[in-house]
Amino acid sequence: MKKRCKDSVFLKKINLKDFKLTFRSKYRAADIEYKKGSLVPGGMFEISKSDEKKLDVYEDYPILYKKYYFNYQNKQIMTYTMVKKTSFMYPTERYLNVIKKGYKDCNLEKKYLKKALMPSW
Repeated sequence: MKKRCKDSVFLKKINLKDFKLTFRSKYRAADIEYKKGSLVPGGMFEISKSDEKKLDVYEDYPILYKKYYFNYQNKQIMTYTMVKKTSFMYPTERYLNVIKKGYKDCNLEKKYLKKALMPSW
């Protein structure tokens, strides 16, 4: 996160309930989708407006990703979700290593990542 958003501050890890992690599109990138009873762990960061603009460019907002807002402990939180919900595509090794580093840096449970990499058919 620091590479993309120099002003970002890690606040804590959180769980987004009733969503699951997946990978999709021709970019084989991470996405979340609604799934009752599922959970996606993530890191909550405070970012500046200039960093949000940089993230928008990086995430190809609003073409590839749109912004999704939800309430968490009386705060409005933003994340990105893909605009087009294509079928599962296994991520590249390079991209997966970036995701794994994020899990490690935020001390997230890897079982959810492993589950996302083995979608049920």
